[in-house]
Amino acid sequence: MSNDTLRNQLLGLGFKPPAPEPKRADGAKRGGRPGAGSPDRRGERGKPRAEQARPGQSRPAGKHGAGKPGAPRPGRGRANPREDIDLAKAYAIRSQREKDERIEAERVKQEEARLRREARARLAELLKDKGLNVAEADIARHFPYGGKIKRIHVTADQLKALNAGELGVVQVDGRYLLVTAEVLAQAEQVFAPAVALKVDPDAPVADDPYSDPQYQVPDDLVW
Repeated sequence: MSNDTLRNQLLGLGFKPPAPEPKRADGAKRGGRPGAGSPDRRGERGKPRAEQARPGQSRPAGKHGAGKPGAPRPGRGRANPREDIDLAKAYAIRSQREKDERIEAERVKQEEARLRREARARLAELLKDKGLNVAEADIARHFPYGGKIKRIHVTADQLKALNAGELGVVQVDGRYLLVTAEVLAQAEQVFAPAVALKVDPDAPVADDPYSDPQYQVPDDLVW
């Protein structure tokens, strides 16, 4: 009796053939998990469990989790070496500029002192033997100079000539010399600060109250 005849007889008696088993995936046949060899999981095979991405979770970008939201970026909170170099350079430039300014100021000061010495020397040479001071003069002519009140003794005629602008007073080597208006003009060109008294005859008398011979200044107010 063939297998088909026996099968037909069994079917006639009410027997049903067993349902065929479902085909298993290749991974299941090899003893692996179902779906382990599916295309969407191939990229995860062979990776450590900690590096495999879980559903709904992004993968860390680096070893220390630098890619996590809110994680500090590398280098944040540390000083920028370039900023330190720029700051040090700025300090060095400012220090050098201040040093140059001090050197320049000292140079200018020394130059001015040298020019004053030379001018005073030329002035002394100019005034040699040109003073008109009279030893017997007894009239004190006061005048302001250098913020103080000074005086020179003159004769009556010299006082008139002085108040008329025909004479003048020059300070040289700590002394006050009475000179002519012409010499006074030359002295002013050589060293103007040495001119102690230059009278403008057209100026009001009130501008020079010391021109009055009756004007007396106490000795303790004269320096």
